[in-house]
Amino acid sequence: MGRHARQFRALKVAATTRSNLQNLVVPRLKKTEPVWLKVVEAIPPAEAAIRAVPPRLEAPLPGMRKPRRTYMPHKILYEEDELRQTFFKDHPWELARPRVLIETDGKDALRFDWSKGLVQPGFPLSGESVVQRQMWLMHAGGMTKEQAYDSARREFYALRHKEDVERRVAQEEARMVGAYFGVTAIQANMREEDKAYEWWKEWAARQSAKMDALAASRSNIGFGAPAEEAPAQDGLPMAE
Repeated sequence: MGRHARQFRALKVAATTRSNLQNLVVPRLKKTEPVWLKVVEAIPPAEAAIRAVPPRLEAPLPGMRKPRRTYMPHKILYEEDELRQTFFKDHPWELARPRVLIETDGKDALRFDWSKGLVQPGFPLSGESVVQRQMWLMHAGGMTKEQAYDSARREFYALRHKEDVERRVAQEEARMVGAYFGVTAIQANMREEDKAYEWWKEWAARQSAKMDALAASRSNIGFGAPAEEAPAQDGLPMAE
């Protein structure tokens, strides 16, 4: 393109196209106006939707590089992103719970009223409930971010504790009528730990017996046997 290359920015698309048509910069270009040319000249693109190049107030130095990432799209950040990061950093195991991400018509959020608490019809309790409840407490409740986070977390802990109690009660009631659930994950892990511990005890006993036998043989060779009956060491006969 060169130093004096044409600039095909959004604001100059119509002017550049008109100049090319009049001057025939490209020989194969026909003098037929595109359908969109008059429309764009009459209604130019808004400057708000254009990524402007940062102006240079001084002459560029010989070794100065051109600005990079000028036309890169800006990273879109929402207020909820920081709240989600804080919650899931404090509660990483909540990410292991299964979630349903399917929406019915895209307007599910309009059916929820977070002023009534974390329990919403059709929305299972999750970390997103804490985030949305915290947002409501911050904007409508007049709390700070820390106060709203603590309040939403207390409600979340109370509901999780209630779910655990209901689950244990339901399991006990099912066992009363003959249900059998098998071993739990904790019991299975404890069994594996017991097996590993028993194997280690057997291995440690064998190693201890070998060390005792080696120590006994060394003591018998060095101190217990008479000098004339002691075997020769390093291939040399014992002195009489």
